[in-house]
Amino acid sequence: MAVPSWLERLRAASKTALVQDGKRKIHYLFEDGKEMAEEYDMKTSQLVSRKWREKNTLGGSGKWQVEVGEPTSPLLGALESELIKESSSNPVFMRKDTLSSFQWRIRNLPYPKEVYSVSVEKEQRCFVIRTTNKKYYKKFSIPDLDRYQLPLDAGALSFTHANNTLIITYQKPKEILAAEEQLQKELKKIKAANNGGGDCKTQ
Repeated sequence: MAVPSWLERLRAASKTALVQDGKRKIHYLFEDGKEMAEEYDMKTSQLVSRKWREKNTLGGSGKWQVEVGEPTSPLLGALESELIKESSSNPVFMRKDTLSSFQWRIRNLPYPKEVYSVSVEKEQRCFVIRTTNKKYYKKFSIPDLDRYQLPLDAGALSFTHANNTLIITYQKPKEILAAEEQLQKELKKIKAANNGGGDCKTQ
């Protein structure tokens, strides 16, 4: 069964924890040099954000890539304050999970719900959002399902539209719910530094 392999990687990673602003922040360093940073809500154990970083070709640290949570601005340093600004009316795609489901929100989509369709492309292991008015098209995947090598299930997928936001929900399979529960137990055992005071303890 493939499920333990990703859990084993998480267990084998060097981990540090920090408690700050009501969140438990976990930093993972994997054997291959990749880094993952997660933030969990202390009260609910809900995943708030997950970012990845790997070494660039020169061996330095690359940029953080957001997998879950608010997307970071794609614009670079000085350009940001200059003329180049992303239009605030452009659609913004972000993942924001709940305890029982993976969830994506695409803001700034004003069209009515009947315009949208969300389908599963099982061979390509991805989902496709289309609109009948050809105004929006997006392909995306669920890295969690890939890591646990689980199939995509069209029956777990649903979507709704409110306040110019398309909300897509995919119910987490039982294998992922069980693995997440196990991981939470282990993360809580890591001694955490508070508000950056003192050194983080590593497991």
